[in-house]
Amino acid sequence: MPAKPLTKSQLVTKLAKDLDMTKIHVNGFLDQLHKIAVTETKKAGQFTLPGFGKLVKSHRKARMGRNPQTGESLKIPAKTVVKFRVAKACKDSIIPPKR
Repeated sequence: MPAKPLTKSQLVTKLAKDLDMTKIHVNGFLDQLHKIAVTETKKAGQFTLPGFGKLVKSHRKARMGRNPQTGESLKIPAKTVVKFRVAKACKDSIIPPKR
């Protein structure tokens, strides 16, 4: 069974300990990073966190779908979605490439 992911509180505690900072400063930093990421993604269409990945605003075309309960076809409208693309360096350090 995989380990549970860190909660925000656990992440703040760990970062504060590792960086020798107060939890208030770390929490403020994470909140500000979130605010900047959302603002930049809305404005520029993407936000890059070097070495980690980027948030990208993308347009999804309208398409036909199917209701799994009734089998009835229905039209799914076009919409804008946000995707996260993991940086190659981050991906390779988590899952080493096969050689």
